[in-house]
Amino acid sequence: MFSILLRVIIPLLTILAVSQVSHKSPRLGALLLTLPLVSILAFGAVWSRDHDLKSLSQMARETLILVPLGLPFFVPLAYSERLGLGCIKRGWSIHKFSGWVEVPDH
Repeated sequence: MFSILLRVIIPLLTILAVSQVSHKSPRLGALLLTLPLVSILAFGAVWSRDHDLKSLSQMARETLILVPLGLPFFVPLAYSERLGLGCIKRGWSIHKFSGWVEVPDH
C-alpha cells in the first residue's frame, strides 16, 4: 500500500512543483519538467518488483524510442504566439477549469 501511495505522490508533487515554479520562472519549470524523475521511479519500481533485467532493458529501449515521438507535441506550444494560436495564448487549459492553477484572463 505504501509503495502504491509513493508512486502516486511523487509524480503528483513533481507536477505541482513544475506548475508553481514555471509560473515565476518558465526556464526553471522547463528544467524540472525535463528531468526524468518519473522514468527513474518507474524503472526502480519495475526492478524492485521483478528483479528482471530483461524486462527493465526492454522498457528502457521502448522509452528511448517513444520519447522522441512525443516531442512534436511541444512545437505548437513553443510557437503559439508566433503562430497566432489564440486558445493557448488566452490561457485556455485544463488547469483553468480544474482549479489547480489560477490562469489570468487576458
